[in-house]
Amino acid sequence: MGPVTESPTAATAAPAATGPKQARSRVTRRHLLEAAVSCLAEHGWAGSTVSAVAERAGVSRGAAQHHFPTREDLFTAAVEYVAEERSTALRDLFHAGPAARPAVVEALVDLYTGALFRAALQLWVAASNEDQLRPRVTELEARVGRETHRIAVELLGADESVPGVRETVQGLLDMARGLGLANVLTDDAARRARVVAQWSRILDTTLG
Repeated sequence: MGPVTESPTAATAAPAATGPKQARSRVTRRHLLEAAVSCLAEHGWAGSTVSAVAERAGVSRGAAQHHFPTREDLFTAAVEYVAEERSTALRDLFHAGPAARPAVVEALVDLYTGALFRAALQLWVAASNEDQLRPRVTELEARVGRETHRIAVELLGADESVPGVRETVQGLLDMARGLGLANVLTDDAARRARVVAQWSRILDTTLG
């Protein structure tokens, strides 16, 4: 008879059992959030349902509702998640701190193009007509807006104690949002490039 080995206790066995399950849960949640943003960007609020997102993510509707009990939970979480991912990517792009202003301005403008902005836009339009959704989207937009402003200040090396600097940075973000809105209908990359160059000159004058 071979050597006697000690059976694992419940405490030591639990991590092996729950670890992979928790990992799968995180992956499922991420797939749902990414699918929700894509669905919202492509089909709008009216065409985006929990069932459609679940099918796109490759999970059951029940699994989707386990993570996000309501439709509002799912889509507001999705926009917030992708916004955070984009913010992290933006910081990683300029990990050394303040960078050349034209590059920063162009990167900030890029935040307002693509699937994320289209999804957020659909959410804003829906919130303007749905009382249940409006406060959640208003809070989300304020939170994302504050974080984007902080990132812009950090990357531009802006000193907001100087009069006019804060308003200039916010004006840059408002301009970027406007370019993103225009891009929903047409891709006017040439005009966008000229506007980015002009804003870089404005920032050089204002920020020093």
